[in-house]
Amino acid sequence: MRAQQKKFMKYSFLRKKTQLLLVLFFLPLFVLAHIPNQSYIFLRIYETDDVHGRFEINIREVNKVFGTNYKDGVTLSDVEPKIEEIKAYLLKNTSFSSDFGDHKIVLDGTGIFEFNLGYFVQVYFHLENTKNLPEKLNVEYAAVFDKDNTHRAYLVTEYNWRDGVINDEKNITLDFSPNKTQDTMDLTKSSIWNGFYAMVKQGVWHIWIGLDHILFLLALILPSVVRRRKNKLNVNSIYGWEPVKTFKSAFIYIVKVVTFFTIAHTITLSLASLEIVSLPSRLVESIIAFSIGLAAYHNIKPIFKMKDWVIAFIFGLFHGFGFASVLSDLGLTNEFLTLSLLGFNVGVEIGQLAIIAVIFPVLFLLRKLKLYPKLLVYLSVVLIVISLYWFIERVFDINLVIDDYITSWAYDIAVFLGLK
Repeated sequence: MRAQQKKFMKYSFLRKKTQLLLVLFFLPLFVLAHIPNQSYIFLRIYETDDVHGRFEINIREVNKVFGTNYKDGVTLSDVEPKIEEIKAYLLKNTSFSSDFGDHKIVLDGTGIFEFNLGYFVQVYFHLENTKNLPEKLNVEYAAVFDKDNTHRAYLVTEYNWRDGVINDEKNITLDFSPNKTQDTMDLTKSSIWNGFYAMVKQGVWHIWIGLDHILFLLALILPSVVRRRKNKLNVNSIYGWEPVKTFKSAFIYIVKVVTFFTIAHTITLSLASLEIVSLPSRLVESIIAFSIGLAAYHNIKPIFKMKDWVIAFIFGLFHGFGFASVLSDLGLTNEFLTLSLLGFNVGVEIGQLAIIAVIFPVLFLLRKLKLYPKLLVYLSVVLIVISLYWFIERVFDINLVIDDYITSWAYDIAVFLGLK
């Protein structure tokens, strides 16, 4: 009996110990399951303009401060009766200063933003006397802390070319709490190299997620390792291909096509970014979709005999306009525009070369297989179908859903590879 009691007591102790460990293990999960109470200041720092920014404060925090009862799904018109009070409150609890003196906060506009942490009220602003950037920017922020001592606030540098930050909403620079309502931004660590490198990364990233650009390249390089041959009637056959004899021959083909594509999109990327030439985005995107199908059709039935570079150059012009729209979306200004163009273009070329470096050796190894001519034709047919799908979407401005899944898949791979 005593042995059984000892066994039971030992079991009971182990069970309690296990329960305690489980509680300690899962407690952080329950704590983190509570949505954090946060507000944000986003800053966009330009060389030749005032510092621009916006406040974003969660509607739950607005409710705490003003005794309102806003819920998820709130609209700007719902908040409108309180918006002037919210503005005054933020101005009272925020300040910016430097060796140049105080930088007055000038409020611009308002909005509502839905995020996975809830709905946020946005108040836009710019700082006066910042066209000459100070070395240090002192920031004071004390909003909400008097109503909620668990509240936390973050200052995010959303754009600073010299710091290599281009439209990044994850770049937390300063943090604030009830015991830390003042902090200082150091603006002396930035350099032109950081901005240039950031633009190179943007170029690589946007050639990766630009699936239409990738498929256009694929259509162009599929025939790089084979040459057309004629049948007994001296007519080109659909499957009438023979493998190139040397690597040099295939490599020269690749160099020629890629060079003309690069020259073309560099020309229009520069013209569009400098606002010398402008085309409607819908037209450009539709032609880019069409270019894939035409390049693929050329693989089945030649349009420009022995002049594949013509397709690369003509449609490369429109792909350049597509790249220019990306630069526009990044919110770039005229500051360092030349370096931005150069860096972005270098990134695009690195991205292109990486894609070709993966695909071309595989094609070269497969070129002698009897299956390759049929593979070339079948893949070209698939590219034509994809091209028509995108062309219809873009011309008629409709969403046929399928490419959303493909884009999501490409994005996940890019994140996995550390490209984003």
